[in-house]
Amino acid sequence: MPATPPSIPPGRSWVVDAYDLQGTLDGGQAFGWEPHGDAWHGVVQGRWIALRREGSRIEARGAVPIEDWGFLERYLGIHEDLGAMIATFPDDPPLRAAVSSCPGLRLLRQDPWEALACFLCSATKQVVQIKEIVRLLRQRHGEPIPTPPAHAAWTFPSPERLASLGEEHLRACKLGFRSPNLLAAARAVAEGRLDLDAVRRMPLPEARATLMSLRGVGRKVADCALLFGFGFDQAFPVDVWVRTALARLYFPRARNLGARRLEHFSETHFGPHGGLAQQYLFHHARTQLGRRWAREARSASTRRGR
Repeated sequence: MPATPPSIPPGRSWVVDAYDLQGTLDGGQAFGWEPHGDAWHGVVQGRWIALRREGSRIEARGAVPIEDWGFLERYLGIHEDLGAMIATFPDDPPLRAAVSSCPGLRLLRQDPWEALACFLCSATKQVVQIKEIVRLLRQRHGEPIPTPPAHAAWTFPSPERLASLGEEHLRACKLGFRSPNLLAAARAVAEGRLDLDAVRRMPLPEARATLMSLRGVGRKVADCALLFGFGFDQAFPVDVWVRTALARLYFPRARNLGARRLEHFSETHFGPHGGLAQQYLFHHARTQLGRRWAREARSASTRRGR
C-alpha cells in the first residue's frame, strides 16, 4: 500500500483589503523570506510559516499545529489601521505617488535582536547578498525547526550562540569586514551590556544613541533596527535609495544637500509614522523610479561626452 501522506496542520486566514504581501516580505525590511510557487516561506518566532495572498485574504500555515496565531498577526501588522497611518503623512506629490505605486505596503514587526543583527550584515550589500548571509548564519549557527517534508529551516542564531563563535566562523558566512561588528553586538547582548528590552522603552534619540555606541552601527543601521525591530515608527532610515529619492523629489535644485539637512527634514516632515513613509519612498524608488533615473544618468553622461 502507498504510504499515507503526512497530515497538514490547520492554518489560519485573515481578510485584509490592502496588503502587499510580496512588497512587504521582499522589500528590504527582512531577509529570511523566500518565494516558493505562490507562497512565501520564512521563520517567525522559531516557527516555520508559509504565507500566500488569495484575493482579499492572507493565508498562513505552519509545520506543526499552532493554537494562537497572535504572534504572526503582530509580526504582519494584520490589525493595524493602514489607512489611518497613511492619513498622517504630509500631503505632497512625491509621497502620494509612492503610496499609489505600491498600495498595501506594511511594516513588519520583527524580533529586535534579529533586526539589529541583520542590518549589521547589510553594510554596502544588496538585498540578495544580505539574504545569502542570513541564510548561511541560520543554516550553520541556528537551531533546526520542524518543517514539511522536502523543506528545511533554522532559527536565527541567538546572541549567546554568536558570542561563543570565533570571528572566522562569521567570515565563513560571507560577512567579511562586518564580522567583528556582529560579534561585538552579540557579546554586548549576551553579557548584559546591551538590554534590548530597555532600548524599546527609551525615547527615540536615546535609543538611537545607544545602538550607535555599538561597533559598526551608524545612523542608518540604527534607524533600520529601531523601525523594523524595536517599534519606533518615527525612525526614518536614509540609505542610498532614500537619499536619492529625497534629493530628487524634494530638493531638485539643491547643490549641497548635506546629511544633517536630510536628517532634519526626515525627522520633521513625515510625521509620527515617518518610518512607513520611508518604506513607501524606498520601495517606489527601488522598483519604479530607479530605471528612469538610470536612463537619465546615461543620457546626461552621453550629453557630457559630446
